[in-house]
Amino acid sequence: MTGTFSIHPSVDNGIQPGADDFAGGTLVCHCSRDPVKVRVDAQSAHNHACGCTKCWKPKGALFSLVAVVPRDKLRVSEHAEKLEVVDPGATIQRHACRECGVHLYGRIENSAHPLYGLDFIHTELSPDKGWSAPQFAAFVSSIIESGTDPALMGAVRARLKALGLEPYDCLSPPLMDAIATHLAKASGALKS
Repeated sequence: MTGTFSIHPSVDNGIQPGADDFAGGTLVCHCSRDPVKVRVDAQSAHNHACGCTKCWKPKGALFSLVAVVPRDKLRVSEHAEKLEVVDPGATIQRHACRECGVHLYGRIENSAHPLYGLDFIHTELSPDKGWSAPQFAAFVSSIIESGTDPALMGAVRARLKALGLEPYDCLSPPLMDAIATHLAKASGALKS
């Protein structure tokens, strides 16, 4: 933790690099008894700090850490009966443990969406080491919507930059380019 705020406990003291040969692990909710477990058989990608108001954040953190994995590489391995979708109307269907409230994964069901086929995960829920390191910060201004004093935003952006997380008020340029390319191909503005 730096100053009067925590970006996220996993990065407050520096970012740990991922492992090139890492092939996945297990995510575990916070229940002390019968925890939900989700097996991921792939390295995560596009890991980032997210300031949106929908993502699950650890208590006291301004940001969540979110990464994606291929949908076909994720499966609930224990206690699926404890999962429920937080907001059925949201684009990303966030599956949370109804007992502890932790979001285990998010899934987009709309096959026309540019990120369809990728599931969103919080790698800090895994005891396994080697997940991809966070690369940027997205939706930074949105932390104001969660109650952060706007006067802190300069310090928050400075801290993100000091950690090596370029702050954006959308996604990173490569992800925005990928989304725009998908939409342009779908509309016919670009030919495959």
